[in-house]
Amino acid sequence: MSSRTSDGKAPDPARRSDRSRRAILDAALALVGEVGYNKLTIEAIAARAGVGKQTIYRWWPSKAAVLLDASLALAGDAETEGGWTGFPDTGDLAADLKLVLRATVDQFNDEKYEAPVRALTAAGATDPELGKRFTEQLLEPQLALYEARLRAAREAGQLAADVDLRLTVEMLVGPLTYRWLMQTGPLTHAFTDGLVDRVLGGVANVTDA
Repeated sequence: MSSRTSDGKAPDPARRSDRSRRAILDAALALVGEVGYNKLTIEAIAARAGVGKQTIYRWWPSKAAVLLDASLALAGDAETEGGWTGFPDTGDLAADLKLVLRATVDQFNDEKYEAPVRALTAAGATDPELGKRFTEQLLEPQLALYEARLRAAREAGQLAADVDLRLTVEMLVGPLTYRWLMQTGPLTHAFTDGLVDRVLGGVANVTDA
């Protein structure tokens, strides 16, 4: 039997490998949303992805590692679908923050993102190693983008010179994350817009008229 494709070319192992990896990541995200982290197994991921479990173990040591890489891929997809590949800097800090936080609300309200991210967050609370890697590889890079945008605003004189950048970031994302996790109220654009206005109102550079 010929090992060539219908167009006469030899199969591309790298392309096949990429397809398999993506199928595995997609399967992990789908399953963790359906059954939760505790019931998620490598065998189930392999069956859903249509690969052997040894294929998964060739690339990842555990289901936690698969899920973390899947979540990183999901975050990349969300950013691309949002139409931007970095934190916007239009010169209008409030508008930039509102744009990003509105996009975050849209993701949290989208079942495609909400279920796996909620499952990963819960898993990180009970699996210290996963929680550490989740923070280092997924959360911290995102928080750093906020911090860099706030630093640029401070250097432009839009924020008080002594503002604590990390505290300000957490004041912005903390209430949103809390409302999402605890389901204390609806996640809306109005909520995040108001959050940005309140937070910036407390850290803006106020000068005498």
